[in-house]
Amino acid sequence: MTKNTGILLGIIVLKFVLQYALVSPIYDLHRDEYLHLDQGSHLAWGYVSVPPFTSWVAFMVKCLGSGVFWVRFFPALFGVLTIVVVWKTIGALGGHWLASALGAICVLFSSLLRLNILFQPNSFDVLCWTAFYYIVIRYIQSEDKKWLYAGAVIFALGFLNKYNFVFLLLGLLPAIILTKHRKIFLCRSFYFAVALGALLILPNLLWQYQNDFPVFHHLKLLEQTQLVHVDRMDFLVDQLLFFIGAFVVLVSSIVGLILYPPFKSYRIFAWSMLFTLAIFMFFKAKSYYAIGIYPIYIAFGSVYLTRALSWGWKRYLLPIAFAVPVLLFIPISRVAFPNKDPNEIVRNPQEYQDYGLLRWEDGKDHLLPQDFADMLGWKELAQKVDAICNQLPNRNQTLILCDNYGQAGAINYYSKNKDVRAVSFNADYLDWFLVDTKIENLVRVKEVEGSTDEMETTSPFFATARLADSIANPLAREYRTAIFVFSQPKIDIRQRLREEIATEKSER
Repeated sequence: MTKNTGILLGIIVLKFVLQYALVSPIYDLHRDEYLHLDQGSHLAWGYVSVPPFTSWVAFMVKCLGSGVFWVRFFPALFGVLTIVVVWKTIGALGGHWLASALGAICVLFSSLLRLNILFQPNSFDVLCWTAFYYIVIRYIQSEDKKWLYAGAVIFALGFLNKYNFVFLLLGLLPAIILTKHRKIFLCRSFYFAVALGALLILPNLLWQYQNDFPVFHHLKLLEQTQLVHVDRMDFLVDQLLFFIGAFVVLVSSIVGLILYPPFKSYRIFAWSMLFTLAIFMFFKAKSYYAIGIYPIYIAFGSVYLTRALSWGWKRYLLPIAFAVPVLLFIPISRVAFPNKDPNEIVRNPQEYQDYGLLRWEDGKDHLLPQDFADMLGWKELAQKVDAICNQLPNRNQTLILCDNYGQAGAINYYSKNKDVRAVSFNADYLDWFLVDTKIENLVRVKEVEGSTDEMETTSPFFATARLADSIANPLAREYRTAIFVFSQPKIDIRQRLREEIATEKSER
C-alpha cells in the first residue's frame, strides 16, 4: 500500500465514523428525510419538490431494510466520494501526497460533515458539482472528447438529483465565453454531449410537462415562505463559515488561479466562482445552495500552497493550513451538530445564539436550531397514532390524514401498522392518495395552527369525534400537534376527498 492510498483510506474511515458519531440517538430523523424515504415507495420520474434521483437511493435504503444506519450511510458515502474526487483533482493538477492530505482534511472538517448527516439531495449535489468541475479540468488538460460525454452524464445525474445544478452551468457559461475556452463551441463533440445530457434528463422534463411544471409552484412557495427572509449579506457571511477552516487554502486558490503560471489554463474557474455567487445572490438563494462550489477550489489551493510558494512561506502557511480545520472543528462541533441533549441547549443557549443558529426561516429566534427541532417528536407521533389505530374498529378502513409531509412520512416510517398508510394534501402526498376503499375512521393529524377549528369543521360528517392525543415534547417543532379521531361517517368521505384532491391539484 502506497503512502497516498494509506492516507486516503484513513481519512475515509474517519469520515464514516464522524458521520455516525456526531448525531445523538436522542434525535429522530429530520422532517425532510421522511418525505424522501417515502418517495422510494412511489418511484416516478419526478416529484413536486425534487427530481427523481433521491427516490432511487431511497428505494435502495428500503431494499436494505430502511434502518437508520442505511439512511445515514448514503449521504456519508457521497461525502466520502467528494473527498475522493478532490484527491484525484489534486493529483491531476500535479500535487503530491502532502497537497492531497491537505485538501482531504479541509474538505473533511467542513460544513460537509453537517450536510452529510441528512438524507437529502444536498450531499449528492455537492458531489456532482465537484465531479463536474473535475471533468472540466481534465478536458482542459487533454481536450479528449470522452470528458465531454462524462460531463454530460454527470450533468444529467446532478440535474436529476437537484435542479440547483443548473446554477453551475449559469456561472460557468459566461466564464467560458470570456476565456480562450470558448473555442469549445466550435467542437462538434460538444453538441453531441449536450444532446446526450438532454436525452438523459428528458424523462424528468416530460414528467414536469405532463404535471404542469410543479417545480415552478414549488419555487414560488419557497420564495413566499422561506427565501423572503434571506439576506444577501448573510449569504456572503455564510460562505465564509461553510469552509472557515479552509480559508487560507481557498484564498490561496484564487491567488494561484490569478498569478500561478501553471494555473493559467484554469483561470476560467476564477470567473466561474464570481458569476455563480453573483447569480445565487441575485435570486436570493439559500446560502447552502452554493456549498458545491468550494471543494474544487480547495484542490487548487492545496496544490498552490504545497508547490508554488517559497519555503519561507510554506513553513508558516502549511502548518496553519493543516491545523486550522482540525482546531476549529472542535468548538464548531459543539454547536453545529445534533449531538447534545436538547434540554442542555435550552439551558445554555448563548453559544448557539452567538452563531445565529437559533434563528429559523421565519426570521425569529427559538429554543433550538430549526434542524434540531425538526428531528424531535416524530417517533412520539407515530407511536401515538399506532396506539389510537389499534383501538379502532375496522382498523383496515382507516385513513390517516396529516397536515404536512413530515407528519405523514414519519408515521409511515416508524409505524408498526403497515396496513394503514398516512397521507397529506401537502407536497407529493397529494399524488399518493388512495381513496378507492371504504373509509370508516379518519385519524386527523393537525398542526397547532388551526387545530382548534378541526372539531367544529369535521365532526358534523361523523357520528363520533374526539381529540385523542397530541405531541407532548415542548422542544419539537410539532409540539402540540393534535391527533383527532372521527368514526362512522354520515356521508361518502371518499367523494369529498376526491373533490378536495382535485381542488388542491388545480391550485398547485
